[in-house]
This record gives sequence, C-alpha cells and structure tokens, in this order.
Amino acid sequence: MLDVDSFFWENPPWGDGKQKYRLGLKPISKDEWLNREIGPNLYSHKKELLDNKYNDVVAVTSDSLEAQEILSEKFNLKESIYNDPIADMSLLIQDDLCLIRAKGDQELLAASICSPSYWNVKSKIGKPLKEIHYPVTTLNEKIGDRISTFIKQAPLMKPFARQNWLIHGDTERFHLVEEDSLLDDPAKWFIRSEKETLCRFHEDYSLFTINVMFQPLSLIHSYPGQKQNLITSINTFDAEEIDYFGGDEKVRLLQKYLLS
Repeated sequence: MLDVDSFFWENPPWGDGKQKYRLGLKPISKDEWLNREIGPNLYSHKKELLDNKYNDVVAVTSDSLEAQEILSEKFNLKESIYNDPIADMSLLIQDDLCLIRAKGDQELLAASICSPSYWNVKSKIGKPLKEIHYPVTTLNEKIGDRISTFIKQAPLMKPFARQNWLIHGDTERFHLVEEDSLLDDPAKWFIRSEKETLCRFHEDYSLFTINVMFQPLSLIHSYPGQKQNLITSINTFDAEEIDYFGGDEKVRLLQKYLLS
C-alpha cells in the first residue's frame, strides 16, 4: 500500500497543465543533487538486478572509463564490486544514472538503469541524445536542440532538476517494454513520477539522474484542480506523443476516467 504523498499532489509534475514534453529544468543547490540516500528496499531491488541481470541494467562504451572515474570522485566511491564504476555508484543513491558526453554529439557513455520505463539501456548506449529521442520526431523538434544547447552551455557543478510523469498499470520498477495490456479500469493504474537531475560535473561530461516514485491515479479525484490540469496537459499531446505515451486506447481510457 502506497502512502499518500501530499507534497506530490500539491506540486504535481504536470503543473498547471503545461505541455508534458518540455525542457522544464530549474536550478537546485548542490546539496539537493546527490542527496537521496537509498533505502533497504530499493537497495535490494538494485542489488538483485546488478547481481543477476547485469547486462540488462548496465551498459558502457569502451571509452567511458575516464568519465566514470571522474564521476566516482563526486560520489566519493570507496570500493568497487562490479566491473563498471557506474554500477557501484548506483548503489549509493536512489537514482538511476546516465553519464553523457557534454560536447559533440553528446553520446550516452555509461548508465545503470534499474527502474526503466519502457526502454532498454542496451539499445541506447553509445548513441547521441538526438538519436535516442529519434522515435518521437516532435519531441526532438520541441526540445531536442534546447537540450543539446543546454548541456553544452551548462555551468560546471550547477545542478538542475525537473519532474517527469507517466502512467503505468502497476508499481513494478523494471519495465524494459510496455505492459502487454493495461487493466481496463484506470482506477487501478498508477502515476509514475520521475525526478530527473542534470549536472555538468566536468568540462567534458554531464550526469543525468532519474529517481522514481509512484502514486495511485485514483487519488487524483481528491484534487479537482490538479485533475483538470492533468486533463489540460494530456490534451496537448500530438499523434506521436500519444504513441510514445502508450497509444490511443490508453489515452482514451485515461481521459474518460479523469472526466468521470
């Protein structure tokens, strides 16, 4: 049973109904960057995946070791258990970690992803950010260049954060692909919120982090203003964004439920 997170509902990631797919990064203090201490349940989730499905959750390029070692200094990593420092670092914090080249094509150099939402790190490693976002052409058009420019021009050691959101049929963290079919009753669905941070920690490298939490979608009826704002946000989706979100039927069921 999930606890009601009143702060989440007072400050939902869809805000006042803004477009879902936008940059939305705001500065945070360095104290808020890598401060999310990992609890025993999440630690066990990550450790089990790293021990038993390592190649499904960790991916690195052949030239990423220097970047990982520089990042490990920010984490004050004392010892390594795994072949790749990014894996050890991921056990020190709640977040999943993506190490990105800050210049050039901004390739994904190393990642430890134990809570993926319908994506597989093996298919993304080594690719430029724009290619990673390629399946959604309008996403690239709306924010692709802005993300690229932001990363290139970001000041050193000045972290930024944003909150993303998705809708899932369960609270399972590990979803390489979308569920075969969601239950027809959205009252049993969940809002999956992802706090994301971005920090250029070195002249050549940036770190993107993802921290996942869940709230029952059914709670939204207790917050009519936030419900209307979510409807407004969903109504901004274009055809490609609807497909990326989960398809016409998922959006139709969600809209019907929110209007009930």
